[in-house]
Amino acid sequence: MTAKVIAHSSSKGKPDLITVELEYPRFIHGELMTHRVFSRNASSSRAIPIRKMIAKVWKNPAKPTYWGTNKSGMQAGKELKGLRLLLAKSLWTVACAVACTLSYALHLCGLHKQHANRLTEPFQYINVLVTATEWDNFFKLRSHPSAQPEIKELSDAINLAISNSTPKVLNESQWHLPYILDEDIRATNSNYDLLCKISSARCARLSYMTHGNKEIDRDKDFRLFNQLAGSDPMHLSPTEHQATPSDRGNANFKGWKQFRYNLGG
Repeated sequence: MTAKVIAHSSSKGKPDLITVELEYPRFIHGELMTHRVFSRNASSSRAIPIRKMIAKVWKNPAKPTYWGTNKSGMQAGKELKGLRLLLAKSLWTVACAVACTLSYALHLCGLHKQHANRLTEPFQYINVLVTATEWDNFFKLRSHPSAQPEIKELSDAINLAISNSTPKVLNESQWHLPYILDEDIRATNSNYDLLCKISSARCARLSYMTHGNKEIDRDKDFRLFNQLAGSDPMHLSPTEHQATPSDRGNANFKGWKQFRYNLGG
C-alpha cells in the first residue's frame, strides 16, 4: 500500500487542503468511500483493458496483510499459524488464478471489460486520488486498532505522508492544482483557468492509468477536459480537486471553493 502527497496547500485562517494519490487493495475501497468529505477519483475496471488487468493481478495480487482466525464480531482473532496459514494463503492464490483464467475466458468470448474485469476485483489493487480539508475523523476511525488491518495500514500511510509534507501557502487569487508542473505554469503564463482544466484532465486520467513518467501533452489534456465538461451529462468529479481559498467554501471542503462550481456543476 502506498500514499503520496500530490499537492498540499494552506491559506490564512483556513484548513489545509491536501491531495493524496493512493494504491491499496480494492477489497477495502468501500471503507474509504464511506467518508463523504473526500473528493476522489479512482482507477476503473470499466476502463482498463482485460489483458492489462489480468497481467497486473497475476504479477501482484492483493491479499490480506493479516490472516486472522474466524470468530464472532467484525474483528478477526489471532493470526492463523502453521499449516492452516499456509493453506489459507495457498487457497487465496488458487482463487486468484481461477479468477484470472475465467476473466480471460470471458475476454475470448468477446465480453466487455466492464464485466470480465469484475471477476478479478477481489485481487486487484486500485489507484485512488483523494482531496480533502478534513482528515481527523478518517484517521480516528481507520487508524483505530479495531479497524480492518488493511484499511488501518492505509490510514497510517496517509497520516505519515501528510505529516512529512510541507504546504504551499496560497493567497485568495491562487489555486490548489494537483499534477501541475512548473513548466505548465510557464506555458500558460499562470492562467489559472487553463491550469485548472489541465489539472482536471490529469486527475480524470487516473481512471485508466497512473501518471509516473508519462510524457506531458497539454493538447491531450485540453481535449480530455472538453470531453468531460462538454458531455451531457457533464462528468465533473475530476474538477473537485482544484480549489481556491474562499470564505464561503462549498460542498465537502471548508474554506476552499472548488473549480467544479465555476463550471456550474
